[in-house]
Amino acid sequence: MNCLIVDNQMICRNIMKKLIDLDVSLVLIGECSDAVDALKIIQDHHVDIIFLDIEMPGISGIELVRILDDKRPMIIFTTSKTEYAAEAFDLNVLDFLVKPVTPARFIKSVEKAKELIKIRDVILHKEDGFVFIRDSNIVKRIKINDILYMEANKDYVKIYLSNQTYSIHSSLKSVEEKLSQNIFLRIHRSFIINISKVDTIKGGTLIINNNMIPVSDAYRSMLNKRMRIL
Repeated sequence: MNCLIVDNQMICRNIMKKLIDLDVSLVLIGECSDAVDALKIIQDHHVDIIFLDIEMPGISGIELVRILDDKRPMIIFTTSKTEYAAEAFDLNVLDFLVKPVTPARFIKSVEKAKELIKIRDVILHKEDGFVFIRDSNIVKRIKINDILYMEANKDYVKIYLSNQTYSIHSSLKSVEEKLSQNIFLRIHRSFIINISKVDTIKGGTLIINNNMIPVSDAYRSMLNKRMRIL
């Protein structure tokens, strides 16, 4: 996995380089002290993981993640400030490492990245009522009508069927763009539902196949319109 270190402190970059050397599967393709230089490297090279400091002059680590949007590598934040944890995970990053980073904690984080690589699935295309997804090295066909709903979970999206769940490495936004807007609807920043599968709506929650799914205020009027609620 190609790695990039982004940290404005040289001592922290040196520590991360030594940690990366612990795993032969990791290849350090660059290091930089600010987000501007990081963007250049990301544009010119394939990067799998960014070990990203949060507090940096100019563009912060959190701002950099927002700039990268859904075409970003896996993000592992490295920071001495634990108060950023909630905001960081709200950005669906892979992990949050608190400095000083210990070898054991670093290895655990990298293992999470390896597991995600194994299931790095993308929706390939849709055709005649089906979507195709890549499950490890196998391309599988799923009936669109069998999909109940989808949930964003860090750097991947879970696709829920009545009796099975798939995980694909993608953003919810990217998935939303590939699926029919006549069938699916975004009801929350973390959820897309199959309109035809809704059983009950009560307040800020709807139920699909006995699963409770939150509805954001921003999407409620569109949901009511699509459901033809009188």
